[in-house]
Order: sequence, then C-alpha cells, then structure tokens
Amino acid sequence: MARQQDAVREQIEQEIATPLSALGLDVEAVELTPAGKRRILRIAVDGDDGVTLDAVADATKKVSEVLDASDVMGEQPYTLEVTSRGVDRPLTLPRHWRRNADRLVAVTDVHGESFTGRIIDSGEASATLDVDGTRRQVTYADVAKALVQVEFNRKTEES
Repeated sequence: MARQQDAVREQIEQEIATPLSALGLDVEAVELTPAGKRRILRIAVDGDDGVTLDAVADATKKVSEVLDASDVMGEQPYTLEVTSRGVDRPLTLPRHWRRNADRLVAVTDVHGESFTGRIIDSGEASATLDVDGTRRQVTYADVAKALVQVEFNRKTEES
C-alpha cells in the first residue's frame, strides 16, 4: 500500500511540475493522506520571488485542471490543498539556500556539530554563512539538517 502511494505521489509530481514551472513555481512536496473515505492531497510550492496568495490560487487552479484531466487520483474523492513551502521545511536543495539569502539558518553537519549563521551567498554546491562575524563555507553534502530561523525583531543597519 505504501509503495502504491509513493508511486501515486511521484506520478502527481511529474504531471504538475511543468505546468507549475510555467507559473514560476517549483514543487517542494507532495503529500497524500487518507482522511476517512476521502484523501487529502497537499502540495507545497515555492518560487524565486516567494509565494503570494494569488500565486497559490493560480497554482491550485492549474493543479486541479491537470488532475481533472488525468486518472492519477482514481475514483476515490480527495481534497486538494496547495500551500507555500513554509519556513519549517529543511533547506535541502541549492535553490532553498538561494531563496533564503540574508536569513538566519541553524545548521547541523554530518559530524553532529551545530551552528547558526546568516546566509551571505550560495551556489550549486555550497553556501557562505556569517557565523558570529566570521565567514564559514558550508558544503551542502556536509549538511545533515538546516532550518531557517524565524526572527521577530531583527536589528538592521538602519535601526
């Protein structure tokens, strides 16, 4: 059953990736969860310019059109939810690091060391962080987990 659900999620992602890309969005996650006699299909999206409510509405319409034209969801009813990626999802791809430039990130490396720094720059294989005033190069392959930290009262140079 789990293997079948994985196949369905993969097929959904394949079918919606190109239409969402045309809207300037990337598919970040596809979750299919049973909910009684229905299923809940949650799709998280992100874009280089963030995700506005209008972008979520456009993405929802596009995904709905694609799924209606496909038989991937079968006959069982489902509820579609399209959301932004959110800050609680880990940074796992170079685009995640790029899109969070100048944000504070808590990193745990593959050796178990943890540190927090601000993303100064990022590329395809690594990012440069400001960790307590010191530049630190972080290779993505060496990152076990990286999460954006929410800052409510960030002090800027103008303050």
